[in-house]
Amino acid sequence: MTAPLQATASALSEADLARLQDLLDALPAPLEPLDVSMLDGYLCGVLLQPVAVPLEAWLPPLLDSEGRPPPGRINDELIALLRRRHKELNVAIAGRQWFDPWIFELDDEASPSETVLPWVAGFAHALDAHPALMRLPEEPMLEPLAALYLHLDPDDLEDADTLLEEIEALEPPADLEAAVEGLVSAVLMLADVSRPQKAPPVRQTAGGRAGPGRSRPKQTGRR
Repeated sequence: MTAPLQATASALSEADLARLQDLLDALPAPLEPLDVSMLDGYLCGVLLQPVAVPLEAWLPPLLDSEGRPPPGRINDELIALLRRRHKELNVAIAGRQWFDPWIFELDDEASPSETVLPWVAGFAHALDAHPALMRLPEEPMLEPLAALYLHLDPDDLEDADTLLEEIEALEPPADLEAAVEGLVSAVLMLADVSRPQKAPPVRQTAGGRAGPGRSRPKQTGRR
C-alpha cells in the first residue's frame, strides 16, 4: 500500500492505515469489508447525514458491502482506528476545514477519475445505506453531488436524469490534484445543506442598534 496523497501529521500514519487494512482483511468470510479508501468516502457520507448516525448503524455496512450481519465480536483495535478517522473527519466537516481524503495513487496510466473512484464508491455506498441526505431538497445538492458522481459510470446512476444533466455540464478534473480538491469541496458544500452552521450572534452596538457578530468561518481549500 502506498501512502495517501497529501498526508498530514494529524492523520493516521501509514502504519495505522496498513494496520487498519489488515484488520479489515482479517474479518471472517463471507464478509466483504470496504477497503481503507472506500471506508473514507463512506465515513464522509455518514457524517453528512442531517441526523447523526450512531456507531451501531454506520459500522455494519462498512464491515460488509453486501449487508450481511457483522461478527458477534469485533476487534477493539479496528473500532478504535475507525473512531479516530470518524472523529477527525467530523471535526473538519463541522468546521468547514480542509481534510485529506484517503486517495491512493495507482499506476501512471490511471486517470484522475479511476484513482478517486474507490473513495467515491464508498461515499455512494453510504448514501445507499443511509438515505436521509437524499431526502433533502434536491436543488442545492445538485452541484456538489455532480462533482462527486462524475467519477462514476453513468450507467450506475439510475433514475437520476437531473443529476446526469448536471454532470454533463461539468469539465472532468484536469489532474489528480484537481480531482482530490473537488471531492473535499463537494463534501463541504453538502455540509452547508445537511449540517448548516449556526448564524453568527447579533450583538448590540453602543447606540443600541444591532451589529454583526463574529464572522462565519470561511471554507478553506488547500493549505
